[in-house]
Amino acid sequence: MKMQSLQDLMLDVLKDTYDAEHQITKALPKMITAVKSPQLKKAFETHLHQTEEQIRTVESIFEMLGEKPSRKKCDGMAGLLKEGDHIIEEGGDPDVLDASLLAAAQKVEHYEISAYGTLRTWANQLGHRDIALMFDQLNRQEEETDQLLTQLAESRINQKAQ
Repeated sequence: MKMQSLQDLMLDVLKDTYDAEHQITKALPKMITAVKSPQLKKAFETHLHQTEEQIRTVESIFEMLGEKPSRKKCDGMAGLLKEGDHIIEEGGDPDVLDASLLAAAQKVEHYEISAYGTLRTWANQLGHRDIALMFDQLNRQEEETDQLLTQLAESRINQKAQ
């Protein structure tokens, strides 16, 4: 689809982000199984449930825009998640694996923060104030998850990996 307007661009990125969220729901169960730390396992489980809710929110946004929810393959997320798969396949010390998967998860969070922040800005510029607020809420959830992962990394996960 050729981009003819900011609205077209927003819809295109929304489809990409919708696909990214779906990819994450497929990757997190593998990560949950692979990690040793109960705290990290719980953080990943919480993020899985949050991601499932975020998918429903994105579907609502599509409907508010008069569009049917649809996905466009998100190559960026596919690449990030492939890195996580490689980490699991390579194996190694369980504590180091936890630190590595936590770092991989933060890359995913930063990708999502970027996407939702951009979508929020565009929605505001296009006058979709209610949708911009929804993107802002999604962005804040991703930032909170990133902060939780940072706290886990700094307080215990990275120390155990030394």
